[in-house]
Amino acid sequence: QVQLVESGGGLVQPGGSLRLSCAASGSISSIYVLGWYRQVPGKERDLVASITRGGSIVYADTVKGRFSISTDNAWNTVYLQMNNLKPEDTAVYVCGTRIGLDDYWGQGTQVTVSS
Repeated sequence: QVQLVESGGGLVQPGGSLRLSCAASGSISSIYVLGWYRQVPGKERDLVASITRGGSIVYADTVKGRFSISTDNAWNTVYLQMNNLKPEDTAVYVCGTRIGLDDYWGQGTQVTVSS
């Protein structure tokens, strides 16, 4: 069992920055990959960025060069640094992982980019 809790969302102007955090607890040693996803009403949840214990990182094309994913050494927390935010980045951001056949998700944190 893994629990994921996101924080750090909020309202920011276009061009601004936010750093999201995803705190993991429970069977952290079972986690091999963690991802940040985002979802807007009426659309599917999309992958924003993911990171593996081996250091492999994947970014969605829409955020490359603007967002950066990282973890602390113990994998207790995964961060998503978001720079040069655009209105189209507005969404609920959720962190998630898969262990075996089970998916684990946090409750999400709202990011709104608006002037």
